[in-house]
Amino acid sequence: MSLYDALKGRIDGIVIGASAGGIEALTVLLPALSKTQLLSVFVVLHLPRERPSLLVEIFKPKCAMQVMEAQDKEPIAPGTIYFATPDYHLLIDKGPQLALSADELVNYSRPSIDVLFEAAADIYRRRLLGIVLSGGNDDGAAGLQAIVRAGGIAVVQAPASAQVAAMPLAAIRRGNVDYVLPLDQIAELLRAL
Repeated sequence: MSLYDALKGRIDGIVIGASAGGIEALTVLLPALSKTQLLSVFVVLHLPRERPSLLVEIFKPKCAMQVMEAQDKEPIAPGTIYFATPDYHLLIDKGPQLALSADELVNYSRPSIDVLFEAAADIYRRRLLGIVLSGGNDDGAAGLQAIVRAGGIAVVQAPASAQVAAMPLAAIRRGNVDYVLPLDQIAELLRAL
């Protein structure tokens, strides 16, 4: 059985974390999702906390799925990509619904990839796919391990294909990563879901 067959129909939520080089990586991955896929996708991209995000404007024309900035207490809709709001941690709560938090920085970041991944693992358990992309610190490495402990699937962008390899390397060093793939193969995986 192929990787794609093993995951088909199993995944309800996808969490993606990226930092430096992340917009380029997301430009390859997010358009691979079709509007017929009943998945919810949550993205943390490290951006300056003091400025509004333009991610919805950048990705809406490129994506078949609905693209939104996360709002506190909003019920999660399938077929939607949610981007974390600048200067707020993005969490998944019972319901499931979105939750925003202004708690302390984690890994020098708010929003933090680890915070999203850990919260999503608690809700989605084995039906969660976590993806760590290009970036310059180790945010996401601990969160990816929480996804694995909950029975979910951990994917890391191949460091050689990352614009900045520190984040993928940190995730791989933690161990228990299911797949290390270049961007085109991660996009293939997303199409197959």
